[in-house]
Amino acid sequence: MSSVRYGPYSYSWTPTQTARPRVRTSRQELVQISGAFAVLTLDFLLILYFGGLLTSGRTLLGALPLWEAIAIAATAALTAFVAHEMAHKVSAQRGGYWAEFRWAPMWLALSVVTSYLGFLFAAPGATVIGGMGNPRDWGRTSLAGPATNMGFAVAFYSGSLAAWLAGSVAFFPLLVIAFFNGWFGAFNLLPFGPLDGAKVLRWSPRTWIAAFVVAAGIAGVCVVGLYGFGAPQL
Repeated sequence: MSSVRYGPYSYSWTPTQTARPRVRTSRQELVQISGAFAVLTLDFLLILYFGGLLTSGRTLLGALPLWEAIAIAATAALTAFVAHEMAHKVSAQRGGYWAEFRWAPMWLALSVVTSYLGFLFAAPGATVIGGMGNPRDWGRTSLAGPATNMGFAVAFYSGSLAAWLAGSVAFFPLLVIAFFNGWFGAFNLLPFGPLDGAKVLRWSPRTWIAAFVVAAGIAGVCVVGLYGFGAPQL
């Protein structure tokens, strides 16, 4: 029997010895990842559609119907955040470790407050991993999240470019989603504190340099696209 502690919580599990462990979840994880997803969707909506107390003028998605803005905010939260955390989880569990997402309620509440003010400061929670003891496994598992963001950023940016060339206003919502994925990927690869980049750097400096350069390049292209072209008159 092994155990891990995360904040006030303690989790126990029995390690399994299988060639390719199944990816498992629990009711607790499903409730908490769903709750964090809902709050982060609200955060994005407050910033992108309603603006905040510290912002002025037209917001990025303010010209859209509310239901479309909600769909864009939810897609951004699902791809940039939920998929990121699930990539960590799947990578760890495929390696034979216990791993589940756990939310951080106080930080979730703070994210709503900051979004209402007009900027996002979010630490919704983290994928808790038990039994992992070597830098290689930590590095690979940590890299899985930002790599997922980079993949989504490239996919949505490509879709945005195709829509722009076709003369469709759908290019801008797609670009917004690409931007959030690019930003999440690059930010999480910073080599500081509990961020993914610190674990990747500890495992392989060369891998971290390559991953960070690619992530920063993708994020930079998304930023230029988003603020260079500006929001169209929808």
